[in-house]
Amino acid sequence: MNKKKIVRLSMLLLLIFSPAALLAVPSGKVITWEGGGYGTVKFEGDEHAEKGYKCDSCHPSLFQKKKGSAKMSMNSLNKGQFCGACHNGKVAFSTSNPKKCHECH
Repeated sequence: MNKKKIVRLSMLLLLIFSPAALLAVPSGKVITWEGGGYGTVKFEGDEHAEKGYKCDSCHPSLFQKKKGSAKMSMNSLNKGQFCGACHNGKVAFSTSNPKKCHECH
């Protein structure tokens, strides 16, 4: 392999396997969407990444990667779907705990 190809391959591998690419959401990025009558929902990638979660922790098993493809409701969350798979009071705070609404809204 010539030197140019080695450099290109190295750069590609660095981009693919860099820690930022493996985080739940890139550092400092917050994803928001409408939360029905409960107000805007925010997903902070840093908080999840700090706990060791990566993209494949939730994608595609719980969520598709396309924003808006999940049709979530509080009812579905409280049944253990989507965020409710972990936010069940055992792994993380429960979505049905009214004292924790501010964590997501």
